[in-house]
Amino acid sequence: MEKNPVLPTKEITINGPRTQRWTLQGDDCSELATHGIARLGIDHAFSPYCRVRLRPTGSFFLACLEGEGSMLLEGHWERIKPGSLCLAPPRVLNALHAEPPQKWTFAWIRYEEPPWTKPLVGAASPLRLTQGAEDLGRMIQGLRAEWLSDKDPAQIHHWLSLIHGYIRRLVTPWRSSSRIAELWQLVARDLTIDWKLNSLAEQSHISAEHLRRLCLRELGRTPMEHITYMRIQKAKELLETTDEKLEAIAPQVGYHSATVFSRAFIRCVGMSPTTYRSGTNSVY
Repeated sequence: MEKNPVLPTKEITINGPRTQRWTLQGDDCSELATHGIARLGIDHAFSPYCRVRLRPTGSFFLACLEGEGSMLLEGHWERIKPGSLCLAPPRVLNALHAEPPQKWTFAWIRYEEPPWTKPLVGAASPLRLTQGAEDLGRMIQGLRAEWLSDKDPAQIHHWLSLIHGYIRRLVTPWRSSSRIAELWQLVARDLTIDWKLNSLAEQSHISAEHLRRLCLRELGRTPMEHITYMRIQKAKELLETTDEKLEAIAPQVGYHSATVFSRAFIRCVGMSPTTYRSGTNSVY
């Protein structure tokens, strides 16, 4: 892959001759739908493995178990190493790429979340976690072992309940810091405020540098990047549920002009607000 590749503009599905995939989906296991899961699996990917989905229908989780690959997160290609657990919201450009010569092994889950439902990965969710990948991988491997052997319904139910319960914990950051949780609740109530790092730190009663470190550790973003993310998530909601023009949406999410709003939206989502509003759904 190029060092700084352009954002993909069309959907791609490439496995290559060496890639091995195990996938479980709703057509095979009706229990998945109980938890809103569309499909899950484990991939042993070799180049030229590539996936590009312009507007997937649900939240996506990837636990890197071995090797390295690249994932498009919030409009930027990120190098994914063992132990990384990545989260991506629905209806946002999403892509994976394996690079030669190594094998990239990862477990993954794709949820099915219609636009009128609240997605698991939302405005307060982290981008990437440094803990939890191995645990989630073991759970999905346990489910695979049961599915490939006895297919005991009780055991299948057990594994899927465990996986979904663990996922729900992952998307709830700040469990150990109520002040930080209250800060982002305050920001979410009025995204039109011209928030700055110092004012955010004052609201949470910690230093600006400490807040920055907390956000990078818990969310994978700086505080200001997280505000942009929250604004874009709100904008997505307005684009999906209203017919308001961009000039009306922009000030509601903290942008003084539709042009500036559109640029920020493209950086985070990978497509223009107009394309997003008119786009069609697709799946892994």
